[in-house]
Amino acid sequence: MQNLLEEEKKIWDLGMDYIAGIDEVGRGPLAGPVLAACVILPKGLYLEGVNDSKKLSPKKRDALFDIITEYAIAIGIGRVSPNRIDEVNILNATHEAMKYALLNCSVKPEHVLIDAITLNNIPVPQTAIIKGDAKSQSIAAASIVAKVTRDREMVKWNKIYPEYGFDRHKGYGTAFHIQAIREYGLCPIHRTTFCTKFI
Repeated sequence: MQNLLEEEKKIWDLGMDYIAGIDEVGRGPLAGPVLAACVILPKGLYLEGVNDSKKLSPKKRDALFDIITEYAIAIGIGRVSPNRIDEVNILNATHEAMKYALLNCSVKPEHVLIDAITLNNIPVPQTAIIKGDAKSQSIAAASIVAKVTRDREMVKWNKIYPEYGFDRHKGYGTAFHIQAIREYGLCPIHRTTFCTKFI
């Protein structure tokens, strides 16, 4: 508990109550959006089990997603489409998604903790934390919300384009996915710039 709230406590000690964590998911896939979440949790609240989403099973992530959304003061989601990723590159698209997540948060935070990235031109103070999803509960909560939200979207896309198996790999470059691209070509949610060597 102490470790995951350590970064938050530094800001609380400055007299600020509304601290947001921001994290993204989906930088590496060949298909689907890059998606970010901004999560503000109540001051002093510790949620058992919240951790870097990559270290959690899908079942655990789903359970924690429900808990986080129940207790959160506010949640914002930022989504950048595959077409936009192709236009501006994945790094810029990631920054855009994080900014959208912050702007879509119904409560304006007094400070934001961000996983490894510094954002330009945002209206609140920020702290970038390397491996922040393992060091800050707010960032870890954002990583879970972003991951579950994106995974659920990819399951929906699978119903439209079942031949690619998006429900299985969520758009990442598995052998099955690459073979499907070679067999069927690209669909509208593929990132063309990520797939040129497979077509």
